[in-house]
Amino acid sequence: MTEHVDVLIVGAGLSGVGAACRLQERLPGKTYAVLEARDTIGGTWDLFRYPGIRSDSDMFTLGYPFRPWKDPKAIADGPSILSYIRSTAEAFGVTAHIRFGHRVERASWSSSDARWTVSTAHGATFTCRFLYLCSGYYSYESGHVVDFPGQEEFAGEIVHPQHWPSSLDHTGKRVVVIGSGATAVTLVPALASSASRVTMLQRSPSYIVARPGHDALADRIRALLPEKLAHRVVRGKNVVLGTLYFQLMRRLPSRASAALRKRVAAQLPASIPVDPHFVPSYDPWDQRLCLVPDADLFRALRSGKADIVTDRIVRFTASGVELESGRSLPADIIVTATGLRLVAFGGIALSVDGRAIEPGEQRAYKGTMFGGVPNLAWCVGYTNSSWTLRADLASQFVCRLLGYLDRNGYAYCVPDAASAAGAGRPRPIVDLQSGYIKRAAPGLPKQGGRRPWMMRQNYLLDLADMRLGRVDDGVLRFGRAADRATAAR
Repeated sequence: MTEHVDVLIVGAGLSGVGAACRLQERLPGKTYAVLEARDTIGGTWDLFRYPGIRSDSDMFTLGYPFRPWKDPKAIADGPSILSYIRSTAEAFGVTAHIRFGHRVERASWSSSDARWTVSTAHGATFTCRFLYLCSGYYSYESGHVVDFPGQEEFAGEIVHPQHWPSSLDHTGKRVVVIGSGATAVTLVPALASSASRVTMLQRSPSYIVARPGHDALADRIRALLPEKLAHRVVRGKNVVLGTLYFQLMRRLPSRASAALRKRVAAQLPASIPVDPHFVPSYDPWDQRLCLVPDADLFRALRSGKADIVTDRIVRFTASGVELESGRSLPADIIVTATGLRLVAFGGIALSVDGRAIEPGEQRAYKGTMFGGVPNLAWCVGYTNSSWTLRADLASQFVCRLLGYLDRNGYAYCVPDAASAAGAGRPRPIVDLQSGYIKRAAPGLPKQGGRRPWMMRQNYLLDLADMRLGRVDDGVLRFGRAADRATAAR
């Protein structure tokens, strides 16, 4: 049987649960369902289970604006975030709307019916008026895997963080973590607590910033003000400070780079020089900064239980890793923290009136909809600050849009593809230079050079645009079911 709902949300992670909460809050009369491929709530925060997993954004902005974060930790661990998402779903009644084990494979739009038909891997079919993709852009199937020469010779265990075995015991073992990004800098101090030795092996360094795991000012504000008001004040404070911090770094890259290196140097042991291990070849925020709460990475390095090597890999050997410098790193376990694999739309095959939609050819309208694709939105967050800041704005915009359709008797809306073509040279929608993003860029949607086809990394500007800007902005086209016109014209 086919189930029909007004809105179909794909994904029951941080974004999908938040979208469902907003839909219930803003449009309580709408019917909806959440399709989740896995058998539990949580998305990324349930999938990744490697030691030490945590957020790299403060929870006052990564959390939902409508549900205050109560834990004293501002930089939270993965299990705490997972519990927060699940308890939010329960508190707002979202859990009852989730259809677990429904991996969406295809979705096709019919203009004559003004609806989407969605098919799942095990044969279920859903129809909906509006389709909202909230599964992010990380592939849940596998991370980026590098085929290092000699892997078959290594006598120990090789592990990718995305598929961390629950039975893996690293106690007393020599561990080499290959990588320099957020996952690597999280793993090293977590493993160092019980491993005999942990080496972070990087081809090139990243910018690393240490900050307290607790926000002392936030604690004082929460002690003085009522819970909801305190949450708003702290969230606003962090948004403003984060925006200023980012803008200063982008406008004064040389000074920012020098300041970041100086802060790192003050926390390193004498045996580990800043150069080459902490001097990236790019400007701050060309790639995402790596956050280390309470300087745990530097404490591990100072303890002597961890070290860092900047070199290139020649091959794996039976006992470890051979490097271009001629040095060999002994290892019992090798962790390949070599990055994630990105995929647009959760890998769903989309079509409009029989025409296949190729993700890499799409232009993003307000970072959320796509030229020529009716009644569909994609929920993605910021790269320079908390994911949820933008994800929640996108959900609020979708609710505004649905309300506008209802009030005016429209069946569908679609960004005008001709407008997208005139928005300037296409650029990657994820505007960072990280390797995993550059590898995926050809298959991801693009952004233009001006509004509304530009994906801004500025919450304050997007807040005004997404919540207060006109819905009928001259770019969105609207139609009624009786029109029988092709919505994607």
